[in-house]
Amino acid sequence: MPVYAFYCRDGEDAPKIRPTVREEHFAHIFDHVGSYRLGGPLKKDGEDVGSLILIEGEDEVAARAIFEGDPYVIAGVWQSINVTEFVALTGTWRPSEDGP
Repeated sequence: MPVYAFYCRDGEDAPKIRPTVREEHFAHIFDHVGSYRLGGPLKKDGEDVGSLILIEGEDEVAARAIFEGDPYVIAGVWQSINVTEFVALTGTWRPSEDGP
């Protein structure tokens, strides 16, 4: 099944918004943990500046449906979001051919 990379850059109000929906954000991730392949903050000088999230889905529409239900999306934490299909070719975290 394909994996889609969501590269998200924070908006200027993200530091104010993020803490107010953090728990709901984590709950959303755990509710869809079977579809998440990787996720975490992007940092600059120790501060959050965005997120990188890899979501597996039947197609981009299915992956976007999961992503767009994230409270960070709904609350406007991120000012820009780019999505593209991602194919892992190398790396120590790459899933095995037998599955995750």
